[in-house]
Amino acid sequence: MRTPPPTYAWTRFGEPEYTDWLDESLSWKDACYIGNWSFLWQHRFTGPDVLRLFSDFSVNSFARFQLGQSKHVIHTDGDGKVIHEGILTRFGAEEFMLHGRGGFWMSHQLARGGYDARVERDDWFIFQVSGPSSIALLEEVTGSPQLRDTGFMRVAPVTIAGHQVWALRQGMAGEVGFELQGPIEHGQEVYDLIVAAGQRFDLRRLGWRAAPINHLEACFPTIATDYIPAIFGADMAGYLAEFTASMPAFAQPAYIAGSYDGREVGEYYRSPVELGWARNIVFDHDFLGRPALEAEKADPRRVIRTLVWDSEDVGDVFMSLFRPGQVYPFMEMPRDPRGFMWADRVTVGDDLVGVATSRGYSHHFREMLSLCTIDVAHSEPGTRVTVHWGTPQGPQKAIRATVAPAPYKTDRRRSDLRAV
Repeated sequence: MRTPPPTYAWTRFGEPEYTDWLDESLSWKDACYIGNWSFLWQHRFTGPDVLRLFSDFSVNSFARFQLGQSKHVIHTDGDGKVIHEGILTRFGAEEFMLHGRGGFWMSHQLARGGYDARVERDDWFIFQVSGPSSIALLEEVTGSPQLRDTGFMRVAPVTIAGHQVWALRQGMAGEVGFELQGPIEHGQEVYDLIVAAGQRFDLRRLGWRAAPINHLEACFPTIATDYIPAIFGADMAGYLAEFTASMPAFAQPAYIAGSYDGREVGEYYRSPVELGWARNIVFDHDFLGRPALEAEKADPRRVIRTLVWDSEDVGDVFMSLFRPGQVYPFMEMPRDPRGFMWADRVTVGDDLVGVATSRGYSHHFREMLSLCTIDVAHSEPGTRVTVHWGTPQGPQKAIRATVAPAPYKTDRRRSDLRAV
């Protein structure tokens, strides 16, 4: 099914390496970091029918959506497979901002008519500041002790470098933290002030090599890395053309590598249930994909887990570079920096039981980890499985692995900020 990409794949994380990835990957455990996610696309939706539009094409409930609240919205196709997802924030009664690729899908549906709403592209900076010392740092640069009263997935207006900034309490590293958002023309001033003030708080700037590791440790599955968007069917041809035309030529949505060799692209699609987002699915409204997800949520076949790869077997992959004979495909450290969905077969005996993705080295845990969509029957933590590292036609290294919870790192995002 697969053919090699005509060009190198791409990295979403365009930041350089600052100290080094070993040091940067510890920042959200012992201090704090600032990371730049301004590459995400932003779409501003306004009008009285915005919520009806999102309700028709999202698994989420919008029965309760307060001003200043954000939701992780998920859009699926008719089979319940994820098309896109992103963060939607309500800034006014009829004003919403969506960060992520979902803005293209919702714009496509809006253009098909039937909704009293409007959409326009916007350009905001998005800086994540997260880790145990992040709250004290942000209090200093904003002069706002009220930050500690901000609820999870709520935004608070603050002033940084003389500019109004929206601070969304989120924490993509699985730690307490905020995502700072505002017009791109103020971004450099805001960033520079935080970096300067952050020296007292051991702030590190998060580079491109370390950034994906917090997604792995905290289990945040990522489009084109852990799943391929469900946009390649014949019924999606019109949207696919629109979507790819909106992206840079090098940033295509489906580069696939690894030992799992699907016969068709649909085998790399995933549902919200498989990606650990079942809690977001609410059946208080009709939406595209609802019947399929009702059945799957009631009786899931696969769930997401972490796999801990055997260190000796991983070491043998590297040692193959230093001895005669078979050389296994190189394991980039800490993770493959290109935009591949690196999908590897996971077996128990001769049976295929899952697909491993996001393989990466955690310097904090001193372990090679991956995410894995795995059959429920083999999903119990402690279960022993085998990951096949390599290419479909070989060579492949059988690596012993152990099923572990996802997220692997303790989730502290909802911690009481007044106790931090």
